[in-house]
This record gives sequence, structure tokens and C-alpha cells, in this order.
Amino acid sequence: MRVLLHSTILVCLLARLPVAWADDWPQWRGPLRDGVWRETGITEQLPKKLVYRWRVPIGGGFAGPAVVGNRVYVTDRISAKDALARENKPLLRELVSGGERILCLDTETGRIVWQRTYPCEYKISFPAGPRSTPTVHEGKVYSLGGMGDLFCLDAASGDVLWKKNYVADYGTKMNLWGMAAAPLIDGQRLVLLVGGNNDACVVALDKDSGKEVWRALDAADPGYSAPVIILAGGRRQLIVWNPVGLYGLNPQTGTVYWKQPAEIRMGHSVATPIFDAAQSQLFVTSFFDGPMMLQLAAQQPTARLLWKGHSHSELPANTDGLHSIISTPVLQDGFIYGVCSYGQLRCLDARTGKRVWETYEATDKGRWSTVHLVRHGERHVLFNDQGELIFAQLSPEGYKQQSRASLIEPTLQAGRRKVVWSHPAFAHRCVFARNDKEIVCADLSLSGADR
Repeated sequence: MRVLLHSTILVCLLARLPVAWADDWPQWRGPLRDGVWRETGITEQLPKKLVYRWRVPIGGGFAGPAVVGNRVYVTDRISAKDALARENKPLLRELVSGGERILCLDTETGRIVWQRTYPCEYKISFPAGPRSTPTVHEGKVYSLGGMGDLFCLDAASGDVLWKKNYVADYGTKMNLWGMAAAPLIDGQRLVLLVGGNNDACVVALDKDSGKEVWRALDAADPGYSAPVIILAGGRRQLIVWNPVGLYGLNPQTGTVYWKQPAEIRMGHSVATPIFDAAQSQLFVTSFFDGPMMLQLAAQQPTARLLWKGHSHSELPANTDGLHSIISTPVLQDGFIYGVCSYGQLRCLDARTGKRVWETYEATDKGRWSTVHLVRHGERHVLFNDQGELIFAQLSPEGYKQQSRASLIEPTLQAGRRKVVWSHPAFAHRCVFARNDKEIVCADLSLSGADR
């Protein structure tokens, strides 16, 4: 009885202590696909020199890593020369025109656990490598390559469970920059932006068998923006943004609830749509055509245009709102924070779209400048395309940098600058980032980063 009493008291005391919570990063923009990092036990200030757990050489790619348990999943581009360096003659014969690779690494050491390589001839601009972050769910990895090669792999072994090819299976006509929209798990369904024939712009497959469940929308170009699920108008809605419009669909059947037409110049539907549940507002932004805000109804699955930008230009002097190329903004407490066409970090009033402030402090000023923004508690974590990690506060009053550190080298030549455009993963109190030469893991825990 005394032992039981002491144990009960101990449990109650421990329950009152702050708990350092570790989390995975299993897909594009995190566990809930909302760009929020919810782990605790993270350092308050970035050190001048980050502490790396490991660094591992890999090939090129824009695809960010996914982290689940003791495994990291990432994709890259591999050439015949790479195969020759590994003295892999059978692989060399397959990769005459190059290939793509799906890698599984050990979270603690970076050791390669398994890899799956397949031939893939690139016919797209910026042919540096795959674009789409893998999606990991219930022991399976769903990987989408730049030319539309979709694989469902066993997460532990890398064995192929089933596969598809967008071009061969759906008649997809490859767009300028290749397939980039990260696969989305919704219940038993795997939702994909395919851009295929016969109303196959959006396709839902059974996640375990690969069998088609439904298809929807007649749009030849699926764009590059990842689909998301929101709750609005009393319904779960699948939000799809492609170069001809923004849609709300029934995720179970593919039935269209509503459509907001929006012709996007050069197919620049890239950034992920973001949703403010409190205000029931849905926001998108594109490089040339700028921002657009929709008001979703409270009692039914409908939407109306609240406001949109008026300029159709990339030039800073002509942009009246937010003209993002890659960066997905943050919509928080009635304000929007995002990066514009030439690196301007801007704040907009979400009610009107009017600009509140702008700064170049977080970016390298230049065309196509990119910053990936992630919310963490009361602050924001920014990863700019110069490979720098930044802790900052974003508010209507302005940008306030708290600390800044170099994380990884920018290696991709984009115009006159070298950049890194892949989204990092934040998991296990670490940051996992990649460029075209390596993937790194840096410790951001209170005990690790502060050493």
C-alpha cells in the first residue's frame, strides 16, 4: 500500500512538470500539413555555429525530407556517372539518361538503411532532381518523382508495393517544372494532382492497393501546389489550386463544392493554400498575379471572393500585395506574412490585402528569393534560400530577428545567385535540410544546440 501511494504521488508530481515533446515530420509542411512545428524543448537562441549530428552526401533535388521514428526519407537525382562511381555496372546500363533515387537514412547517424533507384529521363526545366517531399503513413512511403513516377514502398525495407506513372497511366502532359504536389493521405485515400486526361487532374487512389477511387477536374496542368484538407461550411473540404482556379472538393467522392476561377500566368500555382479556421478565410498567392483571399461560408460548402491583388507583375515597384514564387505564407491573427517576388518579406492586412510593412532583413535580395516560414509557439522559424536558419517574431508592428545561423550551403544556380529551395523538416528537436550535395541534421534541442 505504501509503495502504491508513493508511486501515485510520483506520477502526480511528474504530471505537473513541463514535458519536452518530440514529434515526427512525416510529410510536406509537417504532421498536420499546416507549417506548424509543435515540439517543445527547443533552444531559445540559435548558436553562432550549429551542432551537427551528421552530414551525408546525396544528389540533387528540391524535395524536402520526411522524418518518422528513427528514419529519414528523401529523394534525389542520380546520373550514370554516379552509378559508375559506385561501380554498379547493372545500374549504369539503366541510367544512361539519369535516374531518381528514394533514400532511407538512420535518424541518429545518417547511415543509409536502404535506397531504391529507377531510370528517369528528365524533360523539364531546372532538372536538378525530384520536387516532392515524400509522404510517410502507417509503414508506407509514397514518393513522387519529377516526371510523375509514383511509388508506394514498404517504409522498413524499401520494397515496392505498387507504382504508377502519371504519363503512362493517365496521359499527363508534362508541365514546365515537373510534378511537385506532395501526395496527401486522407483516410484510405491517397490524393494526387496528376493533370491527366478524362477529368484526371485530381485522382484519389486506394493508399494500400493503388486502385483508383475517383477522379475530378478537367485541367491539363495540375500546377505545383500541394492539396490540403480543411473543415469549413460544416464539411471536410479538399482544397486544390491549379493554374485555372481554386477549388473545394468532397474528399470522399471528388465532387466539386465550389470553384473560384483564377488564370495563373505560366502555371505559377506553387505555394500551398493556407486557411484561417477562426475567420474561415482561404488565401493563395502567385508570382505574377499576386494574392487572392476567399471567404468560406459558415453553414454550407461555398466560397466567395473577398479581395484580390490588382497588379500582374513581378517587379517590386509594381506589386501591390504578395507575389510569392515558392514560399507558402503564414496567416495568423488577421495578418499575412510572406515573401514577395524579389525577397521582400511583407505583412498584409488579411481583411483588405493592404500592405502593412516590408523588409529585406530575412532574405538575399534577388529575383525568385525564397524563405520557408514555420510557426513555433510565439515565434517563427525562417529558412531562407541562402541556407540560413532564423528565429524571429512576426507581428503587425514589424519583423524582429532573434537569432540567425548558417545551416547549409546554397548550391543551385538560379539566375545570378546560388540558392537552396527545398523545405527543411523539423523533428526530434532537430532540423533536417538538404541541398544538391548533402543532407544534414543539426541539433536544435536545449541540451544540444546550447553546447
